[in-house]
Amino acid sequence: MCKDAPLAYLSPNAPAPRDVLGPLVLGILAGHWRYAHLSALRFDAVAPELLGLGGLVSEDSVRRGLRRVDQIGGRQWLTGHLLASCWEFLTPPWILDIDPTIKPIYGRQEGAKVGYNPQKPGRPSQALPTYWVAKLRLCLDVEVHPGNASAAKYGLDGLWALLEKIPKERRPHLVRGDCAYGHEGCLLGAEKLGQSYLFKLRCTAGVRAVIKVVEGTRETHWVEAGQGWQGAEGTVRLLGWTRERRVVVLRRRLAAPGSPKGRKSRARHPLSLLLHAGVEIASCAVLDYEYQILLTNLSYNIETLAPMYRERGDAENPFDELKNQWGWGGFTTQRLAPGQHTARLIALVYHWWSLYNRLVEPGQHHEAITSRPRLLGGVAKQTEHAGQRSLQVRLLHADAPDLKPRIIAVVHWLQDLLTSAEQLDAGARWRRITARILELNFAHLGPAPPPLPLPA
Repeated sequence: MCKDAPLAYLSPNAPAPRDVLGPLVLGILAGHWRYAHLSALRFDAVAPELLGLGGLVSEDSVRRGLRRVDQIGGRQWLTGHLLASCWEFLTPPWILDIDPTIKPIYGRQEGAKVGYNPQKPGRPSQALPTYWVAKLRLCLDVEVHPGNASAAKYGLDGLWALLEKIPKERRPHLVRGDCAYGHEGCLLGAEKLGQSYLFKLRCTAGVRAVIKVVEGTRETHWVEAGQGWQGAEGTVRLLGWTRERRVVVLRRRLAAPGSPKGRKSRARHPLSLLLHAGVEIASCAVLDYEYQILLTNLSYNIETLAPMYRERGDAENPFDELKNQWGWGGFTTQRLAPGQHTARLIALVYHWWSLYNRLVEPGQHHEAITSRPRLLGGVAKQTEHAGQRSLQVRLLHADAPDLKPRIIAVVHWLQDLLTSAEQLDAGARWRRITARILELNFAHLGPAPPPLPLPA
């Protein structure tokens, strides 16, 4: 990664790019979320030799080094490595989740603008549109925008650029997003690329009119969609659209307004929040209903589309992990470009750590709040005798007897890969590693869904 980094120094006394990026990678892996926290690593005498570093530079050197990275060159450098780390996982049919998150800013940094900030209204923030590989929780790319550019339209250029980089045989089976992406610009862009999509519609006046028409038609056939939801489908052409599109209307009965459960439900979910999230409350003769309207160009039935969209809620979990456990909420400088580079570098380190956890403890994703103390909470001792250097690591927690054979097995397998495949380059070795991860974690996947023709 450091070989193609767009970071160069002219002075012969300047550190190598590897010595500047190495402390930042170590700090991210250790759970630091401020540049000032990197000073705690300067007393480590073992890590620099293990990583081949000439030394650990100060936090100021890391900041100045990131400022020297060109914005366009840094984008190409890090997005290429992010895509390469996920490339082998894009072979089976997969889903691309798109969603932005908000990062509050406490200072006078570039891009700190007052915009949509649900957690701290009125606080300057930055917006991070992000693109995920669903279920695997791998980040294909992340951007950093000013806080007043948090709308979905500001992240569409990055989305189309990402999809154009991926060949058609590896593109996602569908792109999935919330009601912020159910507008004409996003739909036309997806249809131009021949990309399937599944979005939610905001409950505007036109959508509410559609709900009234569906409810007022006796021929409407409602089918069970799981978790108490019923669904009916149709086509609609809203104001500003260039064509008719398929929609799925979902409804679910609420408790009676006078019952205690009904009063608690209404107090917990104010009407304004439901309307903003694409949920409509409408009164019927006996009971109240809440509605959701899905928009798609897929030909799946309602029983498949409804749970497929509900699975999109898992995209909020990696947001919480990266912001609170990996440093997306920190590492802020006065310039916007270094923060963009750091956000992508954090996502890359997060990939490496998540895949390493998949090797040690296959079966599920382990968040850093539990996996980092289990696998990094130890004491290392380096010794040298007869020209040989050895490193002894002792885990100091109760899970050490269970983790020790797992770690040893992974280390032996990686050593065998290095010794028996010396003729392979780094890319070929990485493909061997990802193939083993897929074998250990996803060997019992079901058959692939059939290809679907898109409407003309």
